[in-house]
Amino acid sequence: MRSNAFEEEEEDMKTKLILTLTCMVVILFNTPLWAADTSATSAPNEGEAGGKSLTELNKELTNPLSSLWSIAFQQNNYMLDMGAGKPDHWNSNLNFQPVLPVALTDEWNLMTRPVMTLFNSVPHPDPHNPSEIDRTTAFGDTVLMEMFFPSPKLVGNWLLGLGPTFIFPTASSDYTGQGKWQVGPAALAGYLSKKWILGALLQNWTSFGGSGNRPDTNQMNLQPFAAYFLPNGWSIGYSGNILANWEADGGNVWTVPSGCRLPRLLSLGHFRSGCNWGDSTWSTTRILLARNGTSSLWWFLSSRSSSRAIFSGTEQGE
Repeated sequence: MRSNAFEEEEEDMKTKLILTLTCMVVILFNTPLWAADTSATSAPNEGEAGGKSLTELNKELTNPLSSLWSIAFQQNNYMLDMGAGKPDHWNSNLNFQPVLPVALTDEWNLMTRPVMTLFNSVPHPDPHNPSEIDRTTAFGDTVLMEMFFPSPKLVGNWLLGLGPTFIFPTASSDYTGQGKWQVGPAALAGYLSKKWILGALLQNWTSFGGSGNRPDTNQMNLQPFAAYFLPNGWSIGYSGNILANWEADGGNVWTVPSGCRLPRLLSLGHFRSGCNWGDSTWSTTRILLARNGTSSLWWFLSSRSSSRAIFSGTEQGE
């Protein structure tokens, strides 16, 4: 019986993973085709991104509603307080975060932003001996956000966006995911000036399906962001994830980080790459307390990465 249950759970996980990846492939490959049907008269001049300085490209990369396509890998490491009398343990995860904006019309755009947890290494009490700490490293859940946002022609320097966001239960272990299909709204508001950017991205998910053995979810992720742009591709700022678990009791709802980040954009031929190092401290009252940690972000983008230039056929390799 135990073997059959394990096989059924494994088969169910494979089905969920295949379904999720299929949905994401359909979205990622059909979004550019949709954008390609729009008028090519509004396409920017060839080499638009390539002629910009590192500082200007850094501004666009920091802007969550930029027209640049980028691929990012974010490594997060932080210490967890495992309880009284037990040593702290590291939690580590690696996220793959492409950002794929396309222009639907001259005034409206669509951003596709998946976040795939390639691995999540989680310390937890040993189920066979709760006094000991075990560790599970496995694939995590996948987040997909689709956000519609107006171009600067409509809103100037304001950053405004709205759309749906999803969490797919792609985790290959109960310890690295929530086991629930989740959906909710996503909204972004901010302002981009010549020297700084300030804003926040809010996402809230509520479960509507998934494993009956896992608790229902209702959670929020608020990501405030702020940066001051320095010469030569440098900037200094803040970007954290304020979490709220609405299903928790009153004292365990909020997790609030504090810290700063120091990004740097580099030029590598026709490509731009960058790194972003940050140090944060979390204040929380959850059972497993996240005390402090670091995160590193590496991103890569083409020097000619405007979505309209790519899809209108003006992008030429050299």
